[in-house]
Parts: sequence; structure tokens; C-alpha cells
Amino acid sequence: MSKIEGPYAFVYVDREQKHVWYARDYLGRRSLLTKTMDSGAMLVSSVADTADESTAWTEVAAQKIYCVDLNARTLDGGILEYSWQYAASGLEIGAEDEHLVLPFGRVDQTVDDIGPISDVASSVQLSDLAEFPDICKWQPYIDQLKSELTQAVKSRVDSIPPNGTHARCGVLFSGGVDCMVLAAILTTVLPRDEPIELFNVAFENPRQTKLQSLDSVYDVPDRKTGRLGWNELERIDPHREWRFIECDVPYSQVIEHKSHVQQLLVPSCTVMDMSIGIALWFASRGHGTRVTATSRTEYMGQSRVLLLGMGADEQLGGYSRHRSAWDKSGPHALAREIALDVERIATRNLGRDDRVVSDNAKEARFPFLAANVVAFLSQTPIAYKMDMRYARGVGEKLLLRLLARQLGLVQACVLAKRAIQFGARTAKMESSQTRGQDFL
Repeated sequence: MSKIEGPYAFVYVDREQKHVWYARDYLGRRSLLTKTMDSGAMLVSSVADTADESTAWTEVAAQKIYCVDLNARTLDGGILEYSWQYAASGLEIGAEDEHLVLPFGRVDQTVDDIGPISDVASSVQLSDLAEFPDICKWQPYIDQLKSELTQAVKSRVDSIPPNGTHARCGVLFSGGVDCMVLAAILTTVLPRDEPIELFNVAFENPRQTKLQSLDSVYDVPDRKTGRLGWNELERIDPHREWRFIECDVPYSQVIEHKSHVQQLLVPSCTVMDMSIGIALWFASRGHGTRVTATSRTEYMGQSRVLLLGMGADEQLGGYSRHRSAWDKSGPHALAREIALDVERIATRNLGRDDRVVSDNAKEARFPFLAANVVAFLSQTPIAYKMDMRYARGVGEKLLLRLLARQLGLVQACVLAKRAIQFGARTAKMESSQTRGQDFL
């Protein structure tokens, strides 16, 4: 299993040994759930059922591979666990080894002495990173990130079967730096005659629309940056057919599909889970309006594989808590926060996202979570991934922003992060008093 790279979830029945093996990949990119019935029977499934709510489903922990010994008298005594360990631990896989070695090490938390920004740097507005100081020191890391991401994207699209003149691959697209870099790299690895679909979702939020005209209901933040990003991609590669799809979602459709999406979320069950899940579900469905310079036509997405930018924020300092750690306690606290976030990737929400996207017969793929990308970023010093001395929209994910600038993404490289529930306006639809951690 240590030699398998990429997302997976499986249940394998060994009839001869009377063993049942089950697991999901070490980063938790695919959904796998389990629950134990009152009768003592155990169920393993990629999605929860609705037939019996007396017992709760739980996510299978991604840090282990499980083996159920059917020869055992009880279930409790018959489950063997094989744990993943970091490569840096020095463990080696043997025929009888009970450990599995991850293809990457722990995050390098080494922090060199960081002084104040130089007079030259502080006098530069860095409106498009064109005059970024110390670029020569950063250049090897920029080039390596480009190489690793290109390899990750290529390996995730090369296996997609040809689809005639239809698009094979799309990007869930807000116009932010993560998805912009993925799209800019995707166009370098796909054949020239293949279209690329960019799915941009926007919601009618009844609390917001009371203050807006009907024409501007879907003019949400992600729609504005999405259009700018689409134009920028057309500028850097005018020969590619970029299909920009505006997925507008009336509030009536949210009400119609909410219970279905809520079932897909299980065991995730908070208001924030719904805000994110409903946005991913409608975006991955791909139904909307294809926009060109001269027309608007109804459109249904053709891609069966979608690239998503999950994993960039955890590894490159994209969350507000990363900047808060820096502001309160300095670079060492920031390094610890990044290391914790990377370790928690496997326990967070990728299983939820997989359930939601897969419901639309699509497969989500995550280039930022490719083993080679995680390995490179884990061994890269914190000081060459982010620099919180710079303002918001520059300092966080600085390495990725510099790569975006190198790829010609002048506007996207300085856009501040905005969570999908706020960019697409799925947050606080019913009431301003609801909190993300509240249960549904």
C-alpha cells in the first residue's frame, strides 16, 4: 500500500483467510464510513444510508488500514490496525511490518532569524508582485513548485479517457490564486484542441437580495473574480477554448435540494458543512450558462473529472489563523500552526467533499495534495512558503503567488483568500444569527 499514490477507498474480502480489509488513503481524499449496528454487525460504506438512524456513522480514520478477522469471536477483538508513519521516522516496510511509511516527511518547522522588511521592500506596493525583492532567493522554490504541480496535474488528467470533442477536465473556479494556478498549468498539459471548463457558482441569498436589484443577484464576490480570472486565462493562452460556465442557483433550488445534500454530508452536520457542501454540489453539477464575448447559452458540463484547490491553504499559510499566529507569537508559532494543519488534513473534510461531488457522477482530484507536492512543500522552509510581514493578499501563500505571477496571472496573484461560502454567498442564507459550528 505504501507504493500506491493517489486517492482511494476500498473494502477487500479475503475469503481464504477470512479477513476483510478496509481503508481510505492516508490524506482522506475519498469517503469511507462505518457504523456498528445494535445487533453487533458492522457496516462499511462510501455514503450513509437513511434506513436506520439509531446508530451513527463515522468517518474511517485515514491514518490506518484496518483488517477484520472473521475468525474472531467478537468484533472488538477481531479488528487489527496498521498505522501510517512519517518517512522521517526511519521505519522500513517488511513482510511482517505493522507500519506503513508515508511518502513525505513532517513539515520542516525550522525558522531562521527573520528581520524587518527592508526599506526597499516596504516602499514597494507590490500591487502585482512584479517588483518583489529577493526574487533570486525565491526562484529555485518557485521553479520547483511549478515542476511538482505540473507533474501532479499531468498525472491526474493523462488517465482520463478521450471524450470526442467534449471537455475531459474542468476546474471549480472562483478566480482565486489556487484555482487560477491549476487552470494555468492544466492548459500546458492538455492537447491544444481540448476545451477546459471553468465552473463558477453563485447563489441567490435572500438576506442579500433584499438590498439588490434583480440583475445583480448573482454578482457575488466569486463571480466578479471569476470573470477577471477567465479573462486573464484567455490572455495568457488565447488559443485554448476556455468555457466559462456561470452556475446561478436560485434560493428555491437550495430549498429543493437541501435535504438531499444534507444526507450526503453525513456524518458532517454543521451549518458550515452545509454552506460549503451546497456550493460544491451545485458547482460540480455543472448546469449553468456558458458565457462568451457575444452570447449566453444554457450549458451542461461535460467533464467527469474536476480539479479542486484543497490543500493549498493548509500547506502555504492561507488561513486567517496562520496570520493570527504570526501576529500574536511570531514565526515559530506560525510554523507550529502550519505543521498542525498539514497533520490534520486527513481528519478534516475531504471525505465530505468527495461524497458531495461524486453524487453528480464527477470525480474530484486534488493536485495540491499529490504526494510529490506535499513532500516538496513539507521540506521547504516556512520562510520560502509565506511571509506574513507583507499585507493580506501578498504574504500568505506567497510562494504560490510568485508562481502565479511567473505564469502571467497578474491580477490573481494578489487576490486575498475568500472562503467559498462567502465568495458564493451560501453562508447565513436564513439568518444572520447562525454560526458555522451550529448543528443542522
